[in-house]
Amino acid sequence: MVTKTEPIRPPPLPGIFGVPGSGSRIAWEPVPHNTRQKSGPVREPAEKIVKDLRRMTRRKFSAEEKIRIVLEGLRGEESIAELCRREGIVQNLYYRWSKDFLEAGKKRLAGDTARAATSDEVKDLRREASALKEVVAELTLENRLLKKSVTGDGEDEG
Repeated sequence: MVTKTEPIRPPPLPGIFGVPGSGSRIAWEPVPHNTRQKSGPVREPAEKIVKDLRRMTRRKFSAEEKIRIVLEGLRGEESIAELCRREGIVQNLYYRWSKDFLEAGKKRLAGDTARAATSDEVKDLRREASALKEVVAELTLENRLLKKSVTGDGEDEG
C-alpha cells in the first residue's frame, strides 16, 4: 500500500505569499497581483506624462504673430496647408484665428466695441483722477474760507 506524504515546504515569504493561519490562503498560494505592495516611486501613465509635456511646451503665439499668419493666409500666395505646416500649427487653429480676426474687424468698423484700455493707460487715468480730486478739495476749502471772510465768520449776524 502506498501512503501519500505531503512535501516539506520552506517557510512562506512575507509580502509575496500568504502566511498560514492569517486568512483563507494556504502557504504557497500567491497573492493576487493587484494586492502586492509595489516598491519604488508611484509611476504615472505614459499618456499623462506625454500630455503634460505637450501642455508645458505648447507654443504660445502673440497677437502680432496671429495677425501675421492670418494675413499671409489671406494673401493667398501659398496654400493654407503649406502655411500651417511652415508655421507648425493645425489648419483648424488657422481658421479659428482667421474667423476671430475678421469678426473683430467687422465689429470695429461697425463701432460696436470700445477699445480696451491698457494697464498703463488705466494707471495714468487713475493718477489724473486723484490729482483732480485734490484740486476740487482745495478749491472747496478755499471757497468756504472766502465765504466765511465775507460774512464775518457767519456768527456776528443774527
